[in-house]
Parts: sequence; C-alpha cells; structure tokens
Amino acid sequence: MHDSLKRIYWNALSGPHRAFSLGNPAVRRYSPGFAPLVGMPDPDNLDLDALKAISRVGEQLFVPGWSKPPGPGWRIEFEATLHQMIWSGPPPRSGATTDEFRLGSEHVSQALNLMDLTQPGPFGPRTLELGEYVGIFEGPTLIAMAGERMFNGTLREISGVCTHPDYRGQGLARRLVSTLIDRALRRQEIPFLHVLSTNQPALDLYHRMGFQNVQAILMRVISRARD
Repeated sequence: MHDSLKRIYWNALSGPHRAFSLGNPAVRRYSPGFAPLVGMPDPDNLDLDALKAISRVGEQLFVPGWSKPPGPGWRIEFEATLHQMIWSGPPPRSGATTDEFRLGSEHVSQALNLMDLTQPGPFGPRTLELGEYVGIFEGPTLIAMAGERMFNGTLREISGVCTHPDYRGQGLARRLVSTLIDRALRRQEIPFLHVLSTNQPALDLYHRMGFQNVQAILMRVISRARD
C-alpha cells in the first residue's frame, strides 16, 4: 500500500486520468487547465529533459517524492512535506444532507474564488472534471467544498477541502469529506488524502475522523528558466 500511494501520481496520470494528461514513458503531468501535478514511474528519479518537453518557461509544476538537485535551467520555487493519510475507520455515521450540491461546470468561478481565498493546494478551472466535487452554498456564495482527484485501482483521493473563513468552525468540511468517504466505501474504494505537515488542525481532524498516517513525502514546486 505504501508503494501504491507513493506512485499514485504516475498511476493516475498514466492510467485512469491519461486523457487529462500529457507526457511520455518517462514523465506525465496534468494538462493545462488542471492542477500542474507531475508523476514519474520512479518517484525518486525525474527526467528533466522529458519534463521540459511538456512544460512552459516559468510554469510552476508540483513534483512529488523527488529530492535530487534540479540541475541547470531549473529552480525550486517551494518545497514542503506532505502526509499521505488513508482511511481506516468505520463508515461515517451520516451521509449527504439536502444543502450539499454536486459541483459542475456552472460552478467553476465560485470554486476558483473559494480556492483563491483559502489556498488549500493546486487547483485549475478544469479540476472539477476529475471526480465528484460537492459543496455548500450560502445564497450565491460557495462557502465549503471537497472533491475527488486522483485515483487508481481501489485508491480514491479526497482533495480540494476548504471552507470560507467566515464559516469555519461549523463542521462543514467534515460533513463534505464524510459524504465522499461514504460514497467511496460504497464503491468498495479506499479514500486517502494529502495534508501539509504544518497543517496540524487538519491532521488532527482527519485522525479523529478515521484516517491514519501512511508516510510522508516531499512535494516540490519547480519551474524552468528560458533557454
């Protein structure tokens, strides 16, 4: 299971999400319009020449697991430690409520506004196409959301979890995550997620919900300079 999670980026990009990606046998990434996540067959090794062929100058790319020096023409913009957590609890007690809505193309602008406000991680205007996203509205304003991003085999990622700052403390994110867990379990899938090591409140919440730490991985944001 550890290896499957470590390779989940490559397995998703070269498998179920291949139509949403571009690349070659050495490296793949989500196409422009999605979150710029990168996957390699061996997470410890990145073919920078192959990545150069599918990236733009100055574009920030999220590369998991790779810790070697970037080499000439590339720079590290940011790096952090992500905890990969997997569901190990019983089924959630409650399912969806009447104020939860499935998000579609008509909700892209609201989703992007909430993402810009809360900054939970990389998100593009086409990300809602990758899985089921659910949200809660207050009038026309999307105040909380969560969704499904990468998957392969029985593993299904919960991602994009965020709540408008004015509505935190009401358990909205927990409700939405519970809805997605319930639906994944009904499909006989195993939910997992990524959490920044510095986000202790989120780590504590997910532990209480029934997730357990599997491993920590390095996440780098890199970009290339003009030749």
